[in-house]
Amino acid sequence: MWRALGVWLTILLGVMVTGTRAGERLDTMPRIAVMSAFEPEWQALIGRLGDAKTHKINGMSYVTGTLEGKPVVLAMSGMSMVNAAMTTQILIDRFHVEHIVFSGIAGGIDPTLKIGDVVVPTRWAQSLETIMGRKTASGFVKPDWLTWAPDGMAPYGMMIPNSVVVGNAAEAAKPKVWFEADPTMLAVAAGLEQTELAWCTKDGQCLDHRPKLHVGGEGVSSSAFVDNADYRDYLHRVFKARVADMESAAVGQVAYANGVPFIVFRSLSDLAGGDEHANQMAVFMTLAAENSATVVCRFIRALP
Repeated sequence: MWRALGVWLTILLGVMVTGTRAGERLDTMPRIAVMSAFEPEWQALIGRLGDAKTHKINGMSYVTGTLEGKPVVLAMSGMSMVNAAMTTQILIDRFHVEHIVFSGIAGGIDPTLKIGDVVVPTRWAQSLETIMGRKTASGFVKPDWLTWAPDGMAPYGMMIPNSVVVGNAAEAAKPKVWFEADPTMLAVAAGLEQTELAWCTKDGQCLDHRPKLHVGGEGVSSSAFVDNADYRDYLHRVFKARVADMESAAVGQVAYANGVPFIVFRSLSDLAGGDEHANQMAVFMTLAAENSATVVCRFIRALP
């Protein structure tokens, strides 16, 4: 009897905490998942949502509703690659997600880009998926048996670029460096390049240029906040990166593993160590978040 009572209490407590059984879908409507990482990005989107309904999973909010007339589910992952990967998988498992869109800010790596610009990379890599090489007389080297490290990518000191081994239902597991955004979604984004973007903050601090939307090129993500001019130059030279952030490549990897099309919109809040004096994220992060959200809303409206 006591064993049966214990089982019943465990089930009851599980229902009280989660509201549903683990793994059960909370919503069956086909939706676009719109993700962001932290509060300014979230605030730029949540106020535009209609018919909002909040679901709680693991203490985090997942809000269903409509955005630009389309059914969506909004989620704020929190910063970090692990948080982004976890949130993406929860969205896929607990909702009927047909597309994934990430809206947020980033550090600019490409020296031709400026603060406030919105960049939509074609593909994403994890820049700190690395081998910490052994120091030898001829430089830092990886173990010979680590055969899946990509060829032709120069190291940054002891940090030698590496790949991840991952597959999906359509492709066997293999080493991958890059995770590609969906080409159909990229084509829709390319049609928005004349979007007018904000160039002044609400407290009157203005940029000396009009921000623009740029579709194409590479993006990199890692668990590190990049504010170093030398490493910024390395990322641009070796990865050909235009922007750096702390979530997008993780979202891309989970999306690839589940066969869900994804795209990322990132507006530059700072130049990742290339700023003339000090890092400017604290000054321009809200403006950048609003610019990204503006383009994302136009994108969702235009998405078939």
